[in-house]
Amino acid sequence: MRTPWADGPEFVTQCPIRPGGTYTYRFKIENQEGTLWWHAHSRWLRATVYGALVIFPNSSSSYPFSAPKIDVPIILGEWWNRNILKVMRQALFTGAAPNVSNAYTVNGQPGDLYKCSSQGRHGDAKSNQRCTQPRALLQRGQPQTDGGRSRRRLQQALHHQRDHGRTGQTTNVLLTADQPPARYYMAARAYQSAQNAAFDNTTTTAILEYKTAAAANPILPRLPAFNDTATVTAFTSQLRVIRAQAKVPTQLDENLFFAFGLGLINCNPGPRCQGPNNTRFAASVNNVSFVLPRTVSLLQAYYQNIPGVYTTDFPPSPPRKFDYTGNVSRALWQPGSGTKMYKLKFGSNVQIVLQDTAIVTTEDHPIHLHGYHFFVVGQGFGNFNPATDTATFNLVDPPVRNTINVPVGGWAVIRFHADNPGVWLFHCHIDSHLTWGLAMAFIVGNGEGPSQTVEPPPADLPQC
Repeated sequence: MRTPWADGPEFVTQCPIRPGGTYTYRFKIENQEGTLWWHAHSRWLRATVYGALVIFPNSSSSYPFSAPKIDVPIILGEWWNRNILKVMRQALFTGAAPNVSNAYTVNGQPGDLYKCSSQGRHGDAKSNQRCTQPRALLQRGQPQTDGGRSRRRLQQALHHQRDHGRTGQTTNVLLTADQPPARYYMAARAYQSAQNAAFDNTTTTAILEYKTAAAANPILPRLPAFNDTATVTAFTSQLRVIRAQAKVPTQLDENLFFAFGLGLINCNPGPRCQGPNNTRFAASVNNVSFVLPRTVSLLQAYYQNIPGVYTTDFPPSPPRKFDYTGNVSRALWQPGSGTKMYKLKFGSNVQIVLQDTAIVTTEDHPIHLHGYHFFVVGQGFGNFNPATDTATFNLVDPPVRNTINVPVGGWAVIRFHADNPGVWLFHCHIDSHLTWGLAMAFIVGNGEGPSQTVEPPPADLPQC
């Protein structure tokens, strides 16, 4: 709260940390418990620079369930045989989709379903290790909490019980070790909803092993199909918050409608025009493809009143309404661009309808809001209809997230109370989509007094 300087995204709340430089992130944890995911927010470096941040209940509170005996963070990642920055630069140069990863990982290891050599590369980090399996040893009857992680769009399965996560999402899973003592695979692979899009169709594994288990091959769970939207929906529809913690805004001050998706920019055929039918890929929210500044961060420009860096005319709804998930006219496939933000008054109650579109293709998008958690009050397929869909909202115990996967060809509605002043990025958590412009940013103004005002920038804030 009040420390957006510690948020991290380059050119949004700070300039990048220069080679050889340092920056200390200082922040106070308020009203948060559980497992979070920290990562680099410069170019695509989050592919290799990330980890778990586990926040335990303080001494005056307790778990809403029996306290676990062991906490085990499980972080799902991706593995490229190339430098990830070269993958990014190639995609930006050609305008085409980036090369997919070569493997997925559990806590940094791909597992034994891959053909691993004695030497490999993970981003820039060379590895001389053979392909290995992370293992968790359990005593029968011992409960355990797993902090689920999603680096891309992954599905997890544990003893035929499925968990679904998206890029940037976290899930705390309670596991009771009450199965026959044996060795069990934990397996993860992609959920891919975009039509005709290349993806890494491999499976990563780890082993959950009982201490008394005999030496035998692990039991592999049966995973759903890569495009099994029904299973995804069945899982996400079960999520609920503890009712005592559900303070859902009911009186709204802002009611926004964001339609988003991919796009194509026409260009002259050549090496820099290798997208579909001589185009370059783009992405947008409300037909605005977001462009980051390069000489100063948005937060610095806002805090120091530096003109000419951004505008505050981000549209609260699509400039042109259309059949979002139907047959979209090609005239709407090429978005405009700009560094546009939307201003929110401190203390306002905000609702955002997030609408997927069929521009290029419908696809599930993991949308992340910096600086806040929010209530997911509704989800569905097709075009959002306020006349009928509002009646289905859950205002009693909706799930709380900071990243929401908007259903493929569908919509999601979120609500939050804007009580954290600063500049906050709102974007798709698929790296290429963010780079192509599927983002915008909010300015949440100061309230009254020091407790509702952005703190001054720290002395070691990186300079551009």
